Amino acid sequence: MLNMIELMQPLSDPVWVRPIHTEADYREALREIEQLFDAEPGTPEDAHLEVLLTLVEAYEEAHYPMGMPDPIAMIEHVMEAQNLTRADLEPYIGPRQRVWEIMEKRRRLTLAMIRRLASGLHIPSQVLIQEYELTTNHRQGGFDPQPTHL
Repeated sequence: MLNMIELMQPLSDPVWVRPIHTEADYREALREIEQLFDAEPGTPEDAHLEVLLTLVEAYEEAHYPMGMPDPIAMIEHVMEAQNLTRADLEPYIGPRQRVWEIMEKRRRLTLAMIRRLASGLHIPSQVLIQEYELTTNHRQGGFDPQPTHL
């Protein structure tokens, strides 16, 4: 009968890393990553790189959190990435004037618009439902940017 230890695959070489607690630790880890970036897959250097990348990612999430993008900025980003114009937004938002009001932050996205944008342009609804500042109307007696109904 074979010994269980003999059946186990040999463990990889140990990878020596330190936790990242300070900004100095973080900068040092980034320097090490840069040096290891072209490591051959399956080598101890590659394993070291993988562990460092995981540690740096955790440090960045804790110390440099990225908030959700502004809904209108996200729409603009998708438009640029997909080479779309404002006219291409009409099926999702409505007539040209309504698209202008939304994109200029004169009016808020409605639930129906959010659903159509999420479905049609694959923009996460979590981004689109966020609150955002409307621009102020400088004309006296201008339209009310708040919809009276959804």
